[in-house]
Parts: sequence; structure tokens; C-alpha cells
Amino acid sequence: MPPRKSDRRQPPASPPGTPAFVPIERQTVMSMTRDAIRDRILRGVYPAGRPLRQDAIAEQLGVSRIPVREALRLLEAEGLVTFNPHRGAVVTTLSLGEIEELYELRAFIEPDLVRRAVPRISDDLIDRAEKVLDAYEASLRSGEVAGWGGLNWEFHSTLYAAAERPVTMDVVHRLHQHSDRYSRMQLALTHGESRAIKEHREIAAVMRQRDVKRSTALMREHILGAGRALLAFLNAQHDAASSVA
Repeated sequence: MPPRKSDRRQPPASPPGTPAFVPIERQTVMSMTRDAIRDRILRGVYPAGRPLRQDAIAEQLGVSRIPVREALRLLEAEGLVTFNPHRGAVVTTLSLGEIEELYELRAFIEPDLVRRAVPRISDDLIDRAEKVLDAYEASLRSGEVAGWGGLNWEFHSTLYAAAERPVTMDVVHRLHQHSDRYSRMQLALTHGESRAIKEHREIAAVMRQRDVKRSTALMREHILGAGRALLAFLNAQHDAASSVA
């Protein structure tokens, strides 16, 4: 006799104390939802300070509110979303002081990763980083703003991989995510592409020479210089807005 429908659909019982796992399909929907919201924040579609209405986002993305709610909680952990008691989820707003702090933290941590990586890095890793730069430069020249942050992180993280510092890498990745939308805005509006290309190429070349001291100095100045350019741009925007007001 064929099994009843209810028998076919019923999953096997889990042993007592077994943790509940989120089904793979639900994880996939939530991950895709998170990536879509993150991309819209980083591209400025959802600007800083904007409320993120779960029902509206769910409708835009064609999903239920459950993966949206879960995605927003994950983006809160990344620092891109803040939950306000009265307004709900909003896109995180960073002050100029906080942006300066982000770049100072990066300039403190990332040169140390370079210092640790240079004596151990292989030519294959540097070749891989330079191939990422080819794609990054093509994206910069074509104005494909959406891809800049991911390619920039891929370049940096490839150079740092030989340091074998996974906890530090996770911290640095979050710092990159926090500052990404501002960095892309600065590159797009101040035409800093040429400087970024030149400095990245120089860093990769000096790391290939296994020059620890110069590699760390170049990375530190690269990060601090980008931070200074970004802050100068944001201050000029603020002054222009104030003069109009």
C-alpha cells in the first residue's frame, strides 16, 4: 500500500537537545535579501538616516517580511543599519568624526597585516591581486560604481591573506563595509580614480619586492590619504549646503 501523504512529508524526529537549523531555502532567500539591501545602502539608493520599512522593502524585493527582518538584523551587526526605538530600522549615519576614526583605525590595523604578510606572500597571490586590480581599474574607468567596493576589498584582502590573521581580517572587512558608501561617493564625485589606481599598483609592486618597511608605509599613507580626501569632500559639501541654507 502506498504511503500516506502525511507520512511522506513528515521529517524524521531530531534527538533531544539538537539545535534547530534554518532550512537552506530560507537561508538563501535571507542572504539574497541581505545582499540586495546592503547593495542599495552602499549605492546610496537608501541614503544615511532613511527609515527602512520592512513591508515596503519586502514588496520591492518580492519576498515576505521575515527574510527582510532577518537581513536587517545582520546588517545591524555590520554597522550599516541602526534600530531606533521610535523609527525602527534606519540606515546608519556616520559623523565626520566617526569617518575620520574609521580611516585612522584602518591605517593602524592594515599596515600591520601588510608587515606580517610581506615575508610570507607568494608571487601567485600578488599575481591574483594584480588581476583583481585589472578588473577594478576597468570598473573605475567605466563608472560602474556598484562594483568598486567589492573589488577594492578583494584587492586588499588578497594582499593580506598571507598574514593568516582571520580575526583581524574580519575586523578590517567590517571597517571597509562601514566606509564603503562614502569612499565610492568620493571616488565618483571627485574623480580620484587615477590616484587609487597608481597607489594600488605601487603597493603591489613593492610587496613583490618583499620590502616590508616601504610596503607598510605606502599602505598607511594610501589609507590616510583616502580618508583626508573623503573628509575634505564631505566638509566642502557641508559648507556648500550651509551657505545655501
